[in-house]
Amino acid sequence: MNLPNKLTLLRVLLIPFFLLFMYLNIPFHFAIALVIFGIASITDALDGRIARSRNLVTNFGKFLDPLADKVLVIAALAVFVEFAEVNMSAIPFIIITAREFMVSGLRLLAANSGIVVAAGIWGKLKTAFTMVAIVAILLWLSLCGDFGIDFPEGFRNAVDNAVVPALIWISAGLTVVSGAVYLKGYWNLIDSDK
Repeated sequence: MNLPNKLTLLRVLLIPFFLLFMYLNIPFHFAIALVIFGIASITDALDGRIARSRNLVTNFGKFLDPLADKVLVIAALAVFVEFAEVNMSAIPFIIITAREFMVSGLRLLAANSGIVVAAGIWGKLKTAFTMVAIVAILLWLSLCGDFGIDFPEGFRNAVDNAVVPALIWISAGLTVVSGAVYLKGYWNLIDSDK
């Protein structure tokens, strides 16, 4: 197994540990989850770059890399919906998850036609922004929950009720745009008569 595939596999293996530390009621559990998510995000940035630069692109990597990204992001967002500390409704979670299913379906249709659907600029922007948003939210949870920093009430309310929801809704908006771009680009693969 080459290095990019090992990095992708590491990202998959980190997901259960991320979830474990999000739920464990131990000191600094949010900080530990943040570090794990950060490492997983770094592997996402590295694996594809290494694979392309060293000509190590494999079918295993093409399959597992986008799957690992989707599961990592969906796992974090699902936890946020459940946690009262994060002001997140299920609506952006459903939007983001539905887009991932749609793009995966389009990729399957494209693969059946011998077409490889590469990640476009909007998809990359959506992924990068969502990863940064999740890291920012985890950092906020860690500062307030793990380190007990007593921010002024007005500031804390602004972050909890405006900044965190804005990050999530911007991610959902970018998700809709990138999904629409994929759909428009590969609309010819969807034929109701086939």
